[in-house]
Amino acid sequence: MSTVAYITARGLFGRRRVLLLLPLPLLLAGLALLCHAYGVDPNQWGQAVIVGLGFAVVLPVTSLIVGTGVLGSEVDDGTIIHILTKPLPRRDIILAKLLVAAGVSAVVSAVPLFVTGVLADNVHFGLALAVAAVVGAVAYSALFLLLSLLTRRPVLLGLVYILVWEGLLGRFVSGTRVLSIEQYVIAIADKIAPTDILPGKVNLTVAIVMSAIFAIGGTIYAINRLGSFSMAGETS
Repeated sequence: MSTVAYITARGLFGRRRVLLLLPLPLLLAGLALLCHAYGVDPNQWGQAVIVGLGFAVVLPVTSLIVGTGVLGSEVDDGTIIHILTKPLPRRDIILAKLLVAAGVSAVVSAVPLFVTGVLADNVHFGLALAVAAVVGAVAYSALFLLLSLLTRRPVLLGLVYILVWEGLLGRFVSGTRVLSIEQYVIAIADKIAPTDILPGKVNLTVAIVMSAIFAIGGTIYAINRLGSFSMAGETS
């Protein structure tokens, strides 16, 4: 499994796609630094920057880019065949891919969110945002990794989930929030460090349970889905 993880990480960082991970985190931390430098009240910019940009854009988009990249390209160009011919359990392949995807997404998202939280309030708030980002990265990565096995358009479907389901319906239709990873992340961060900046709209228990369902359920489904691939790289 470690070999697959190493090859995945090397392939990910060897592509130009990794350059897409830099602008959004830099923008997030940069905006927070700018507001802090000019003495703007965090209550005026905190929610827009942390929730509107950090949790609604940086975290899911980063997870989408990485989560669909660790396996999706191999499915598209047929190189998945070489992996499937190795004497490796499908479980180890998926877990290795997920480990890389979640790890990279967590670091890229959690670091700027931690900096933003410290500037907005204190270190405790920054840690709360970072912990929530790690939870969200795992859940998002499992979902987007699964999408790369279910469809040849995982990025498109991922954007629909982020922009339409979470971005539009999740904000105005209360019933959809129970299936919104963004809402779970906000609820977890708000519980760790309660503040007026984070508008938590789901129960903490729901947030934790549903995050686990997304992460564990998505991983198990992805393992089963990869197991259905034939040597031609197509599903049987």
